[in-house]
Amino acid sequence: MSTAPKVSEREARQVAEDAREQDWHKPSFAKELFLGRFRLDLIHPHPTGTTEDRQRGEEFLTKLQDFLATKVDSAEIERDARIPDGVIDGLKQLGALGMKIDTKYGGLGLTQVYYNKALAMAGTASAAIGALLSAHQSIGVPQPLKMFGTQEQKDVFLPRCARTDISAFLLTEPDVGSDPARLATAAVPDGDDYLLDGVKLWTTNGVVADLLVVMARVPKSEGHKGGITAFVVEADSPGITVENRNAFMGLRGIENGVTRFHQVRVPAANRIGPEGSGLKIALTTLNTGRLSLPAACAGAAKWCLKIAREWSAAREQWGRAIADHEAVGAKISFIAATTFALEAVVDLASEMADEDRNDIRIEAALAKLYGSEMSWRIADELVQIRGGRGFETAASLAARGERAVPAEQMLRDLRINRIFEGSTEIMHLLIAREAVDAHLSVAGDLIDPDKSLGDKAKAGARAGGFYARWLPKLVAGAGQLPNSYSEFGHLAGHLRYVERTSRRLARSTFYAMSRWQGKMETKQGFLGRVVDIGAELFAMSAVCVRAEKLGGSGDDGQAARQLADAFCQQSRLRVEELFGRLWNNTDDLDHQVVKAVLAGRYEWLEDGIIDPSGDGPWIADATPGPSGKDNLHRPIR
Repeated sequence: MSTAPKVSEREARQVAEDAREQDWHKPSFAKELFLGRFRLDLIHPHPTGTTEDRQRGEEFLTKLQDFLATKVDSAEIERDARIPDGVIDGLKQLGALGMKIDTKYGGLGLTQVYYNKALAMAGTASAAIGALLSAHQSIGVPQPLKMFGTQEQKDVFLPRCARTDISAFLLTEPDVGSDPARLATAAVPDGDDYLLDGVKLWTTNGVVADLLVVMARVPKSEGHKGGITAFVVEADSPGITVENRNAFMGLRGIENGVTRFHQVRVPAANRIGPEGSGLKIALTTLNTGRLSLPAACAGAAKWCLKIAREWSAAREQWGRAIADHEAVGAKISFIAATTFALEAVVDLASEMADEDRNDIRIEAALAKLYGSEMSWRIADELVQIRGGRGFETAASLAARGERAVPAEQMLRDLRINRIFEGSTEIMHLLIAREAVDAHLSVAGDLIDPDKSLGDKAKAGARAGGFYARWLPKLVAGAGQLPNSYSEFGHLAGHLRYVERTSRRLARSTFYAMSRWQGKMETKQGFLGRVVDIGAELFAMSAVCVRAEKLGGSGDDGQAARQLADAFCQQSRLRVEELFGRLWNNTDDLDHQVVKAVLAGRYEWLEDGIIDPSGDGPWIADATPGPSGKDNLHRPIR
């Protein structure tokens, strides 16, 4: 029985729209890119941190690397499906819980760049450790308090988070995923407190957490604005029960559970921000918090490259190393070039976050989208290169006397990244909404059925002025001049391509909006391809800028330029294919087939199988009330 409120599609969209940041106070490279304006000046020269920041970061990375290499047994974590308490204690003593927390609260005060480097390193030792540290600091208590907490809240909670207390973020519910308008967990005012009731699903770190960030709905009443609101909750509060520790195809050591709240008393002083601001806090936190995930993806890609290089040189087929065969060589080239790109994207977005000169909400989302999709492809290609050994577990390889290479585990561990913190499909819609924001700002009222004729007339006048100025600029640009971006040497041609293609993408988007108008939001296939083109253009820009930055580094600089060239050549092929599929696709036919599938017209196609699925409801009952299960909460003291 679902307790989630029933809402219409329009109401759900309005909740999401109200929660997003609606103003742009700083420039955005990616936003400009989608508008056909290639603002290279916003990312070049490549931003760099201070010498002090680099020194502090490198010192910590050295300590972390030694700890991970000597104290972490990744095979043990995979076998036992649990990070040993001693490892977590060691991370606490190292200060890894406080990497992003200011030194005045007992943290390390690392920059986003070095925080991400640390997560990438930790994730290669154990993806579960990377998830533990990321969930604690990127979306757990520290980040929302840093951005929205009161000074008193920071003084109370941040020192704990920096050294001793693990935190978790609780938003998802059994019947509520990417549609927060249906959030059912309630926070009812009771004097100076709130009483929490509800069930939260997939609470990463929830099994071992000391502190929780909980999103709950406050009912509107006298003196209370109501709405979805964020709270800091002590995990050992009476009425909290961790009812299940979830198990997954990958990330076997992750401490992820189902948490029930029954009449849990939370002081009003623990509310983060005003009532009704919970979703905005969550989305704003994710703007930079999302960068931790592509950092882990970049680290995984680097590991895949190492294994591909070593194995392909050692394994022979038909008298030659398999790397010398073109079919395998193409995969290795893709892995190498794309690994360079993933690191370039993460480094650029992280430096931009530290610099705080640009609004990076689209860049961070693109990094998450691109990193999760491409690292999965890289790991899949590694399994293919390894052949049967890629499908075999590391433990089995070791048992028969071969190197215990966990390629299949890497593939399983990476799969969740296409779902974590916004699935690929949701990221497409989120980025598309931001990418067309300028259009909706001036012409949105024209396609809004609730607007009056007077409002539509005013919108028409605004739109006419905007497009009269904007459209002529999409005709020609620096990308058509043979000497543009000449300081990038032979990479200049790729930047000229990005500039030209940016304008082409903007023209395509405008044509689609003119054609479909209010139905544009339903054209998710088209919007997804627009976003994927933008992601490729952003990645191409990042690799060229990074290669130019490394250009003075001797042989490494020359190698970086070669990798950048290879990636851009590969990326351009993908972009042209995506452009072809903007208008030549099976979207309409697919929609008809889906309707027929759901109507049962193809059930005959399912004949002749045995379904091994167990019994039970598709979605678990989340009715509020006391728990009837044992509490599996086990804080690491």
